[in-house]
Amino acid sequence: MELAAATGEIDLKYLDESGFCAWSEPGYTYYQRGEQKRLEQTKRRDRRLSIIGFFQPIISFIYGLVIGGVGRKPYIQMMEHEALNAQKVGRIRVIVQDNGPIHRCQEVQQLWSKWEQMGLYIFFLPAYCSQMNPIELEWQHLKKDELCGQ
Repeated sequence: MELAAATGEIDLKYLDESGFCAWSEPGYTYYQRGEQKRLEQTKRRDRRLSIIGFFQPIISFIYGLVIGGVGRKPYIQMMEHEALNAQKVGRIRVIVQDNGPIHRCQEVQQLWSKWEQMGLYIFFLPAYCSQMNPIELEWQHLKKDELCGQ
């Protein structure tokens, strides 16, 4: 698929969701030998901030934020938009994603054949292979570099 995308035969995008909360993981710092790192956390975690996005290496990284969790409705809306774009440009579009519950729920499964007729295909990664999805590195950069401590 990557070769077909590199030659322009298909559009290849990676989809994933990630989440953030009010307190962040420890940053990378140095301490003197014998000193202990102390990290203060907020007592109240507040609501989760979820993010869902598409990553098309070298071309685009598009994401949106949602308070709470990402449900099937925003996911379906995004996939419908991708299917319409695939149909409009007349080129096969493949979305690589994990096996999240919203990706395989019954309502979504009923749309797979419609999306395929429009030129949108879904490729599911093997279970527990998030390292095969390059968008994970983008989430890591956002969390550790862009949003760290905010």
